[in-house]
Amino acid sequence: MIIYLCNIRKLKGAIMDKFFKLKENGTDVKTELMAGLTTFLTMAYILFVNPSILAAAGMDKNAVFVATIIAAAIGTLVMGLVANVPFAQAPGMGLNAFFTFTVVLGLGFTWQQALAMVFICGIINIIITTTKIRKMIIQAIPHSLQYAISGGIGLFIAFLGIKQAHFLTFTGEAANQIASSGDSSIFNSVNLAMTDFKDPVALLALIGLVITLILMLLKFKGAILLGILLTTVVGIFMGVTQVPDFSQISFGIPSIAPTFFKLDFVGLFSDPSKISLVLITIFAFSLSDTFDTIGTFLGTGRKAGIFDDNDEKLFESGNNFSSKLERALFADATATSIGALLGTSNTTTYVESAAGIGQGGRTGLTSVTVAVLFILSLFISPIMGMVPSAATAPALIVVGILMMESFKNIDWSDFEVAMPAFFVVTFMPFTGSISNGVAAGFVTYCLAKIVKKEAKDVHPIMYVVSALFLINFVINGIK
Repeated sequence: MIIYLCNIRKLKGAIMDKFFKLKENGTDVKTELMAGLTTFLTMAYILFVNPSILAAAGMDKNAVFVATIIAAAIGTLVMGLVANVPFAQAPGMGLNAFFTFTVVLGLGFTWQQALAMVFICGIINIIITTTKIRKMIIQAIPHSLQYAISGGIGLFIAFLGIKQAHFLTFTGEAANQIASSGDSSIFNSVNLAMTDFKDPVALLALIGLVITLILMLLKFKGAILLGILLTTVVGIFMGVTQVPDFSQISFGIPSIAPTFFKLDFVGLFSDPSKISLVLITIFAFSLSDTFDTIGTFLGTGRKAGIFDDNDEKLFESGNNFSSKLERALFADATATSIGALLGTSNTTTYVESAAGIGQGGRTGLTSVTVAVLFILSLFISPIMGMVPSAATAPALIVVGILMMESFKNIDWSDFEVAMPAFFVVTFMPFTGSISNGVAAGFVTYCLAKIVKKEAKDVHPIMYVVSALFLINFVINGIK
């Protein structure tokens, strides 16, 4: 019997080795499984954060929870089986914030229309991945702006976390009051200040931030997730975390029906005056998604040797799907559209995959492991509902810190480079819009090149996109 079991084990190992090319990539089953667990632990915070952010757009929190898991599982599974690379996917941070706070709450689209935009974004990304258009777009946007977009999104996320933590207070002066209703007042200008931490939510968030930062400094695997969980537990004793009556609830899987296939294409394109705004918003979605993904692949995959020189040559040759990078980009693009159908914002490749790669993950078996763990997490929805915003706020702040890394690749000593990068970075959090930041960066970059008499060095795509942004600003100004 023992011999039989050993033979079965060897057979399974041989099959996995052949399919994922483990030996060829200098790894083994145990290493890949541990790498998958590591990656999952570092990114599992999205299970709590994504439903919280999208709920602010009016979406059903439990349905989003299920959609988040299924989208992550499918996307990561495709990444592992098709591309055979150790990258995991899930609804992206920054993109979910753009979905909620800019597209829905800022621009006034319904969340159903926003899902339709995300779906179209995925289709566009599939098209540009299978054609040379993707290469043209990548080549058109200067590296400095790509890095600025990534870092700017991080700053925007951190600002959202700081507000969610109640670290800031927004007060107005009586002379500037323009409306009042009950306990709420509206002012035409507000004063920004640090909270006095008498607010239990702010105090809990501060405790959670300290816990998470310590865990990050100690390089504890799964620091962000553990920080959320520990903060939630502390919140029980502070009266912030609401503990449900477990005798009255079921640990079954919540219904995904409230968000499943709820895309509104008809409503999205029903108003001719908003067509330009719709197209620009879709472009902003696609741009952020594309460069987040490319940055993750290039920043981690090539450094670890997953995308080697030979793979890079195959990628540049234009021979579609001959390179692992090409297949990985395709998997990422496909996941976005699938996620939209399920009911979540852009599904993208996570930079936290670097944790699993650092653990030794080199093949798709790492990704498959992550996908399985996501499926298993379907059964914790009642616990998910316990997690207060004060517990997820530190996660947003820490993720923002991690995304600041891209700033080191910008030459801030060169004013011509620093100026458009600065406008990207500042306009995102200060205007509450990622697309405004992208627009400001593109326009000022083109302006700098024209003034410096280097207009010919700018790719025509940059001029076209900048013009679209300016037209959108004019339209909004007229309204």
